[in-house]
Amino acid sequence: MNTILLSRREALGVLACAALSAGARATTNAPRFITRGVVLYPWDLSLADWPQRAAKAGITTIALHAAQRLDILLDFLKSETGSVFLKDCRESGVQVEYELHAMGTLLSRELYYSPAMKMFRLDESGKRNPDGNCCPSSPEALTRISEKAVEYGRLLRPTTGRYFYWPDDGGKWCHCPKCKGLNAADQAVLVENAMVKALRKHLDPVATLSHIAYGKTLRPPATIKPHEALFLEFAPISRLYDRSINDPEAMLGEQADPPSHAAYLEILDANLEVFGKDTAQVLEYWLDVSRFSSWQRPAQKISWLEAIVRADADAYARRGIRHAATFATWIDADYVKRFGDPPLTEYVAALEGTYPGKEQNL
Repeated sequence: MNTILLSRREALGVLACAALSAGARATTNAPRFITRGVVLYPWDLSLADWPQRAAKAGITTIALHAAQRLDILLDFLKSETGSVFLKDCRESGVQVEYELHAMGTLLSRELYYSPAMKMFRLDESGKRNPDGNCCPSSPEALTRISEKAVEYGRLLRPTTGRYFYWPDDGGKWCHCPKCKGLNAADQAVLVENAMVKALRKHLDPVATLSHIAYGKTLRPPATIKPHEALFLEFAPISRLYDRSINDPEAMLGEQADPPSHAAYLEILDANLEVFGKDTAQVLEYWLDVSRFSSWQRPAQKISWLEAIVRADADAYARRGIRHAATFATWIDADYVKRFGDPPLTEYVAALEGTYPGKEQNL
């Protein structure tokens, strides 16, 4: 197991928070995090016993991920492997979700060449551009996107009632006269509000939908009020993983945005003020082999720093966040063959502030 030294200030904070949280949970015996999830690509399920491994470790949820196109998920679910995966999750008591960069599918780029090109964003040069996302001020765009969200929701039905239709990864937003005064999160919320209303009307009356704070939508909306069924999903992809998110001395560089872990937490707190803490989820990268491999094959062994994950979990729990997930992409059969079992039990224990095999909580 990898070890790492925390700063004195950070270590004291972790111990103080852990002691408080342990005392509170001792009286209720409730888990600190309701959701303890992992996010996988379909092909990661070459490790066929992922559902059983998840259940044994205490992982509550497996989410399948698509970065650009949703057809890969549909093909997987139609396959024998996909059917077995869903069956194994049901029998193991593991929930299934779908976390998707979906805008390019919900609003087909082919429509740019139709008379309805105003559905697409106006770029900085004043031209309509199909390179990403949409024009959220276009009623036709919102209608088409919402209809597709319902259609794909029927095919990719989460067992939790939580839907995840993220903006295009790195995609820019609209500069038309109606949109130019709105920040990226405002524009995303306009689209998300329309989608969740449609999901509740046509598919699931208690559906909820993620608003991902990530990339251009990292900062909270300033103008548009989120629908009550939107929940915050905070994904700090640019952070350091050899320093806790709660380390005030962790700097990301003068040109970085945000420039530090402290700035990341300020942004998280601002988002929680808008979306609330009760349904908020942190989406981390603690087990993301693809990220730690710089998204290049062959996969490298993950750098598992348990002290960091414990400190992170304490920082999030202290804010009232009760849902946590991590990308665990590229943990597949080949990874286990080359590097051994991934630290799934350790991941859950770090979230919960416990130590496997010991009765005493932190």
